[in-house]
Amino acid sequence: MFSTLAIIVTLLLLMFFAYRGYSVLILAPIMAVLAVLLSGDFLSSIPAYTDVFMSALSGFLLKFFPIFLLGALFGRLIADSGAATAIANTVVNKMGSDKAILSVIMVCAILTYGGVSLFVVAFAIYPIAKNLFKAADIPKRLIPAAIALGSFTFTMTALPGTPAIQNAIPIPYYNTNVFAAPILGTIGAAIMFFAGWYWLQLRANKAKLTGEGYGSHDDDLEQKGDIDHSQTSLDHQISFTTAIIPLILVIALNALLTYVVFPSLDFSALQAQYPDLNIQGSLGLWSIIIALLVACTALVILRIGHWHNLKKSINRGTYDSMLPIFNTASEVGYGAVIASLAGFIIIRDSILNLTPDNPLISEAVAMTTLAGITGSSSGGLSIALSTLGESYYKMALATGIDPELMHRVAVMAAGGLDTLPHSGAVITLLAICGLTHKQSYLNIAMVTMGIPLIATTVVIVLGTLFGSF
Repeated sequence: MFSTLAIIVTLLLLMFFAYRGYSVLILAPIMAVLAVLLSGDFLSSIPAYTDVFMSALSGFLLKFFPIFLLGALFGRLIADSGAATAIANTVVNKMGSDKAILSVIMVCAILTYGGVSLFVVAFAIYPIAKNLFKAADIPKRLIPAAIALGSFTFTMTALPGTPAIQNAIPIPYYNTNVFAAPILGTIGAAIMFFAGWYWLQLRANKAKLTGEGYGSHDDDLEQKGDIDHSQTSLDHQISFTTAIIPLILVIALNALLTYVVFPSLDFSALQAQYPDLNIQGSLGLWSIIIALLVACTALVILRIGHWHNLKKSINRGTYDSMLPIFNTASEVGYGAVIASLAGFIIIRDSILNLTPDNPLISEAVAMTTLAGITGSSSGGLSIALSTLGESYYKMALATGIDPELMHRVAVMAAGGLDTLPHSGAVITLLAICGLTHKQSYLNIAMVTMGIPLIATTVVIVLGTLFGSF
């Protein structure tokens, strides 16, 4: 009883203090130790941190550090090379200022699906979005939702092949790859895209009828972003074709390795050399690592002689990866400590028995709930899978559900309640745009929570009726 209450109390405290802006790096271990203390096991509090928490943290780093590192580096290179701006300008020019909302969504989607960090995209695209919305006289309060729709939703969780870390986390648990359940993922992505676009266009049309317009804003005081603007002089030197090549490489090379190269190789010698290695569960991660590494290298080569300060871009990209991965790893450590408590067995069994004949529903509830509590899709997904992943995998095999479908539902569900008001991504996005929760959060919530949860429900229903496809 006390152990279960301790888990609930620390989860609520974690959510509260995260909303207040305290770092998860310090919150997660404190809440983990507090959970042990509140459960009445005083002697285990320190070992829970040094052994359980840190072991889980280091285990997560062992699996996913290369992806975080290369993903952040790639995003920084795309931004500092001028490729992000070149792609944005081309899309905007082709679509026209009268399609401002769709232009912003499409630019963000292209960049994030190509592997660029959603935070880098937000910083890079906001100045362009601001000018577009102002020219079209669309309320500025809709900009965060447009950026969020293109960056935080279908390209992060649903589109097959997306290199987003959320899409990589389930791989070692379900022995899948980033292209898991491609058709169902595409259907979910289409629902998020079209319904989100329709919602924002509806809000813009309503604002136009009431004469709201762009509004009066003190843009001089707004956050201008974290992109190295000393490199903006390079923008005119890079064409759209050159800029898009690295993004295509990420997806194409990933697919080539996943479906052609790796299946044709004999890994028996490698398995003999590393008997404890789960090769099937590692191939998906290896594909992403190689694709991102090649894309980073290609971008550097394509821009040889044009970099303002390549060393600075590489170093900043490296540093950009540190906070996200340690935040997520700390949340995994917290989850491991929680899973070691007696009260977790009650919670675990309640979740797993929620729908014993259809673990997809139970999985979706667990993923989105923990994502909402932590304010992070990757954090919630990591905690849920590190504690329940093995159980879900066994349930899937026992009930005849394709692990690929489990993978896709897990990722899509984690992208549901992850953008509650305390979410770091939401807070950062609003700060970039110089807006408040009161001004913009309703529309952000609709396109990043309401509609994605509907899309996830549709995928679960279709997957239950027709299986994974």
